Amino acid sequence: MSSDYAIAQFRFLERLLLVHGHWCYRRISMMLCYFFYKNIAFGLTLFWFEGFASFSGRPAYNDWYMSLYNVFFTSLPVIALGVFDQDVSAHLCLEFPKLYEEGTKNILFSWRRILGWMLNGVICSMIIFFGTTNSLVHQVFRKDGQPVDYGVLGVMMYTCVVWTVNCQMAISINYFTWIQHFFIWGSIAIWYVFLVVYGSLSPIISTTAYKILVEACAPSPFYWLVTLVVVVATLLPYVTHRAFQTEFHPMYHDQIQRNRFESLNSDFAEESSDRGKQKVHL
Repeated sequence: MSSDYAIAQFRFLERLLLVHGHWCYRRISMMLCYFFYKNIAFGLTLFWFEGFASFSGRPAYNDWYMSLYNVFFTSLPVIALGVFDQDVSAHLCLEFPKLYEEGTKNILFSWRRILGWMLNGVICSMIIFFGTTNSLVHQVFRKDGQPVDYGVLGVMMYTCVVWTVNCQMAISINYFTWIQHFFIWGSIAIWYVFLVVYGSLSPIISTTAYKILVEACAPSPFYWLVTLVVVVATLLPYVTHRAFQTEFHPMYHDQIQRNRFESLNSDFAEESSDRGKQKVHL
């Protein structure tokens, strides 16, 4: 008989369960919920656009935008989450074994939590679509006085989606490493690099994306302003929910994180006070 794990002594089982068991459960739960969220946030913008276009069959995005969404623009941060995220340190996992109950009670992957992330995706898709379309109605966008066309609208919506889902990852994880920073902000940068490279190809190949960033979107301050406002608006519901939950209905790991933060602040204050007294004596 083979097994997934082999341990030399039973004393190693404590760290395997309480530390790595808790981390793995949290990573997998968060990763799956985030997959639901990011694909709903992206997919429903297509649905809202079809209604906006009277179900004429006009595509909201260029074909390559949709093909590369889960390949380059949003996949790497999820990998970093599933490998590196830690809500508390290994020492605290051993000090507070009750954390392991989050897995046995299925707190982080309950239907309530899954539906909450799905609802977050629905809200984000609505804010992205209606925020971009309403801001661009009868809006002069180019220097020559031409209004926004469907190609610019698609790029603006897609930009907001890429920024939103990656920033959502940034505010959801608990443990930042340089790899996570590289994956999150690098995924956003890849989107702009792709627009420049793909848009520089022949119009026969790039179709609606031909020089759309260089000539239409990037020179317009309105493009950057709408992106900023819409992305901030999409993140506000989650930030508000987490602030309310942490303050009034904290989970067990939230309480440990707060106690750890308060103890570090008190230690820093005492150390600063001691240094001040030493300077006075000198």
